[in-house]
Amino acid sequence: MSDFSEELIRPTTEDEQEEPRVPSGTGMCLPWLQKHIETIATGGRQEKDFAQTTSACLSLIQEALLKHQWQRAAEYMHSYFQILEDSDSNKRQIAPEIIWRLGSEILYYHPKSNVETFNTFADRMKNIGVMNYLKISLQHALYLLHHGMLEDANRNLSQAETWRYGEKSSSQEVLINLIQAYKGLLQYYIWSKKKMELSQLDEDDYAYNTASQNMLNHSWKTSINLCALIQIPGVWDPFVKSYVEMLEFYGDQDGAREVLTNYAYDEKFPSNPNAHIYLYNFLKREKAPREKLISVLKILYQIVPSHKLMLEFHRLLRKSENEEHHKLGLEVLFGVLDFAGCTKNITAWKYLAKYLRQTLMGSHLAWVQEEWNSRKNWWPSFHFSYFRAKSDWKEDKALACEKALVAGLLLGKDCRYFRNISKQDHQVLKKKIKQMKKSVKKYSIVNPGL
Repeated sequence: MSDFSEELIRPTTEDEQEEPRVPSGTGMCLPWLQKHIETIATGGRQEKDFAQTTSACLSLIQEALLKHQWQRAAEYMHSYFQILEDSDSNKRQIAPEIIWRLGSEILYYHPKSNVETFNTFADRMKNIGVMNYLKISLQHALYLLHHGMLEDANRNLSQAETWRYGEKSSSQEVLINLIQAYKGLLQYYIWSKKKMELSQLDEDDYAYNTASQNMLNHSWKTSINLCALIQIPGVWDPFVKSYVEMLEFYGDQDGAREVLTNYAYDEKFPSNPNAHIYLYNFLKREKAPREKLISVLKILYQIVPSHKLMLEFHRLLRKSENEEHHKLGLEVLFGVLDFAGCTKNITAWKYLAKYLRQTLMGSHLAWVQEEWNSRKNWWPSFHFSYFRAKSDWKEDKALACEKALVAGLLLGKDCRYFRNISKQDHQVLKKKIKQMKKSVKKYSIVNPGL
């Protein structure tokens, strides 16, 4: 570790006592560190001097990292390396990973650090505690990618891909597949660039055939690397998207559909909203039947009822000939507006205002009452307070009118929100406000039949 200390460890001058704080960005989350401190520090027996020193050093490193004092943390790291010589085999076993995590964080933000320093540290850490070789190689490659060093990252992943240590455990198998998949993503990036170049060439051009063949070669390599990973239960969004894009480009619609269907519906995979979004977008591009699209979005609705696709889901349900779908369409709109992030979504309010009136005109008062009964104790203060009326009218008058119509239909003409908006004398919205009053008088669920 001499390079690490020579590059980064030097006495702190007076000017450096108070280090400038660097924004953490993706900085390290350290809740796990306390557990390691307890494991290393206590062990259920009286600590010896050596253990006390390393434990105190680890605490000081943690404090320095949390305060973004990178030079100070680097100095403590130099002392913490002695943990590698601990007589306790358990401590020696977990020490390399702790050193790597702390050291890589320091080097990522240290003002004197550079790619060469990070590479040296990573290469040395791979040979200390070989069971961490794959993890370090993957993180090292991601660091290189972050700095735009694609060839170096690819070389790093290729070396890790062939690494073996004794009998491969299941965790090692997954890591190897992950490394291969990231290598596939690199190849996908190259393939994407070649696809862009190909789109700018004339098909009769000699260079077109060469570029097309290069693309095919890269797609074949990428497919091999990505295919193995996405069959393992997990969340593999970027890998699945890349693989499906290539399958679609080469006309393998059946293969793309199978990948996305398995990713969305296979029970071995964790629940993942994106899986259903990818499948829906694919089926939409294929112009799949409306019933098929509805079935996909119905599952997404159960997972994320506030997703922006829910308004599209509502439109599909509204166009369906199934009455149950019409009822669900009303439920979906109420569900979207239950969430604070959607309170100013004018499209959602416009849809609800229009659909409420249509539903009541269609003699489905029970549908509206069913949705309203579970909300009547909190929606008025959440959406329709006097403060909301003033604020909405000031910020977006069109939104305020749509909300006022909904408020009037649900709460009647005495609702404060409705009264406030209906009294406004706005030249452009005069006709809208007049229609709003008429609709509330005729269809409000407070006094049905008036």
